[in-house]
Amino acid sequence: MAFSVVMPALEMAQETGKLVAWRRKEGETVAKGEPLLEVETDKAVLEVEAPADGILAGIKVYAGAVVPVGQTIAWIVRPGEVPPAEVTPSAANGGSAMDRGRPKPVVDRPLEQPPAPGARISPKARRLAKEHNLDITRLHGSGPGGEILASDVLAAAGSKSPAAADVEIPGSVGRLMAERTTQSWTSVPHFFVIREVDAGALLEARERLGSAVEKARGVRLTHTDLLVAVIARVLTKHPRINSSWDDQKIRLHPEVNIGLAMAVEDGVVAAVIHQANTVELGEIAVQRRDLTERARASRLRPADIAGATFTISNLGMYHVDAFSAIISAPQAAILAVGSIADRVVPVEGKPGIRPMMTLTLSCDHRVIDGARAALFLNDLVEALRKPEEWLR
Repeated sequence: MAFSVVMPALEMAQETGKLVAWRRKEGETVAKGEPLLEVETDKAVLEVEAPADGILAGIKVYAGAVVPVGQTIAWIVRPGEVPPAEVTPSAANGGSAMDRGRPKPVVDRPLEQPPAPGARISPKARRLAKEHNLDITRLHGSGPGGEILASDVLAAAGSKSPAAADVEIPGSVGRLMAERTTQSWTSVPHFFVIREVDAGALLEARERLGSAVEKARGVRLTHTDLLVAVIARVLTKHPRINSSWDDQKIRLHPEVNIGLAMAVEDGVVAAVIHQANTVELGEIAVQRRDLTERARASRLRPADIAGATFTISNLGMYHVDAFSAIISAPQAAILAVGSIADRVVPVEGKPGIRPMMTLTLSCDHRVIDGARAALFLNDLVEALRKPEEWLR
């Protein structure tokens, strides 16, 4: 029995998806659950898994094609089996007679031709080749097994500075980030509330808990892990901060799902730790490490970026003192975290040196007013002064 590979709906209200790359070639054996293709949505480039075991056959579209959700783009067949005859997506899924009578959806741009038989090409190299109008069937790869790399494309294009070319050619993630931040900044009424907090207790908690987490979980505990755990628990006391502006009304979320802004090669993605207020600290550290690795390898899954109710953007590791972040709509708020640095502050009425950290809360004024934002930051500052009490 042949299984259809369709353009999946990875987000709510998604109508189309852009095929970024196939992870397997025509005629190759695939296993159910292994990465099969990469699809670009409004949020990120995601991996899509194979729906069944078999042989990939009848590929209909290639990188760059924008395809309606539900349209068959390939088949997985048994050895010796051929792909079924062309049918409309609704008919393939047993749709109504009216649906079956409608014309088959088509992609909205010319399809890119596949590489030469046996050739492999990285997703970045494929994008660069398209930008430079190069025929990938004529490129020679220098990677393992003859894989065509980005450097091969740049060399063929006559570029003398690969680094400069990377800057000039924005990738999918960078473009998506630009579109979403522009939309949020121009449509969401932002305001900002700033607090400084003594991070001494946070540093001590990391020292005390870090060795136990590393021994039990094999992962290094970070300040971000502690912040996720504490902030998620404080959010349970402030449901309006953990809410969204949805279709002209405020939507309160029953779960606390923390999005973490992560830097990748050509932009930023927000990976999600679900139900972070109930997850044990060591598990948060493991999830954060795994999400970071998948984000940097462009292997995030749909569930990895779905459902965030509040986002943290931490630039402390880049020695940034303070900054204001743009809200990830429809979320109501995002917290920007600066570096921990020694500063002269009053300590029991006298000048003292303490490790201080600046927190900047960006809020959607349609959902949150100044008083609610201030109360949330007050509780968060108090929690960070005694973080281990919030992690019991």
